[in-house]
Amino acid sequence: MFDIAPTEFMLVAFVALVVIGPKDLPKAMRVVGYWVGKARGVARQFRQGFDTMVREAELEEMEKRWAAENERIMREHPPAPPAALDDEAPATPTPVSLDKPSDHDGATAPVHDDTSDRPVTVEKPHIVPAAPGTPAHTPDGAPS
Repeated sequence: MFDIAPTEFMLVAFVALVVIGPKDLPKAMRVVGYWVGKARGVARQFRQGFDTMVREAELEEMEKRWAAENERIMREHPPAPPAALDDEAPATPTPVSLDKPSDHDGATAPVHDDTSDRPVTVEKPHIVPAAPGTPAHTPDGAPS
């Protein structure tokens, strides 16, 4: 902002010391600091207000562009009319029967009953400790 060289600053400090005097210099520096702080606060508030106005203008411009683009897309791709539910039967999956062979290798396809409200229960496996002297098995099935 201001370009004050160190020599210029020392000259101003020496003149202030001579003119104001060493006794009143701390009080004068407090007053100067107070007013410099006030000026910085006003400048900061002005800058924030200006930034807010610019941000709001940018948002307004983006909203206008978005609305124009949305309108263009809606003209190019109009929404499809809703299908009449009375004319069509509801689309329900047909279950696969276990009695009828599948198209794949003569195997039968499993039937999935998704309408069941019963909870699935799984029994906890019973783990029995191995007898002493029995070799432990690794996950691949080979004894260790």
